[in-house]
Amino acid sequence: MSHIPETQSFLALFRSENRYKYLDAFITLFVVVLVVTNVIAPKFFVLPLFGLSLRVSVAQLLFPITYVFGDIFTEVYGYSASRRAIWYGFFALSLFAVLSYIAVIIPPAPEYRDQPAFYTIFHQVGRIVAGSMLAYWCGEFANSFTLARMKIFTRGKRLWTRTIGSTVVGQAVDTTVVMFFIFYDQPLGTILNLIVSGYLFKVIWETLMTPVTYKIVGFLKRTEGVDYFDYGTNFNPFATKGVVESAASSSKARGKRSSR
Repeated sequence: MSHIPETQSFLALFRSENRYKYLDAFITLFVVVLVVTNVIAPKFFVLPLFGLSLRVSVAQLLFPITYVFGDIFTEVYGYSASRRAIWYGFFALSLFAVLSYIAVIIPPAPEYRDQPAFYTIFHQVGRIVAGSMLAYWCGEFANSFTLARMKIFTRGKRLWTRTIGSTVVGQAVDTTVVMFFIFYDQPLGTILNLIVSGYLFKVIWETLMTPVTYKIVGFLKRTEGVDYFDYGTNFNPFATKGVVESAASSSKARGKRSSR
């Protein structure tokens, strides 16, 4: 096996997967959804459910969709593709946090009247994004790892068990971390209410999205000619050399299936 320089292997995270038609487009949509959720995250509302008044962040209406993307990446293209998408999102959130902070501290022009409103919306972004980045990173990798391992265990059958099972694990990690970060100044009872209600809401929401996931996964497997199984995959989130190796393995696997 030829040695791949560390710099080159790191750059592999940013290399376009030209052999796939839709992967880059889905990663772009994934990143957009991720960034938007961090803008709207501070607001929460009351959701009447089963006689309870649950407190739910408005971001939770959108954020579970990122887990649908994560399921699609891992199920169709493999853990390596999902890892690349997760790091894309992480870098996008980092850039968003830095630019938001700079935008807030820059003194406004005298005629600009909306600085208080602008500050109200964006001054919390630093804390929100810090918590979101940690929660997102841990939750997405937990989700992707769980789905990849379950796919091998189920031999690629019963997709619904993988999408729901990985969500149960990933959202438990994500929701707990992000709620303590974003709402740390709220009473503990409110935080726990947000964790429980947010977790249940997101798991139920993604469960309802299962038919959509089935449709997209089926379409991509047919059109892309790939159905990746993560045998021998390096699941280290920081592995970059594995991106190159997994890509080569995926290409060979696709070639074998196409020749049948």
